[in-house]
Amino acid sequence: QVQLVESGGGLVQAGGSLRLSCAASGRTFSTYVMGWFRQAPGKEREFVAAINWSGRRLYYADSVKGRFTISRDNAKNTVYLQMNSLKPEDMAVYYCTANPAGNEPRTSVGYTYWGQGTQVTVSS
Repeated sequence: QVQLVESGGGLVQAGGSLRLSCAASGRTFSTYVMGWFRQAPGKEREFVAAINWSGRRLYYADSVKGRFTISRDNAKNTVYLQMNSLKPEDMAVYYCTANPAGNEPRTSVGYTYWGQGTQVTVSS
């Protein structure tokens, strides 16, 4: 069992930055693909970014590529999402999620564990 707790969300002006953190429990964290998804009001949950166990393979949605950076610290059981140049369309609840099998990192199929989410609000 893995528990995920997100933090770092908040209100920011367009063009600003936020860093989300996700603290994970469980000794097997370091073997999992970790991801971030988001869901805006009235929209489906969508993939944002993912990172493999070593941190050497990174995956991004086209909408955030070049602006967001995912990283992880296995010693701290934590994954991060650095979000720069935020836009109003980035406003959503952001979810941290764990994919034990590491398959299909860009879809929600393999993600078994989900956090409660953290709200990101971007004012224009």
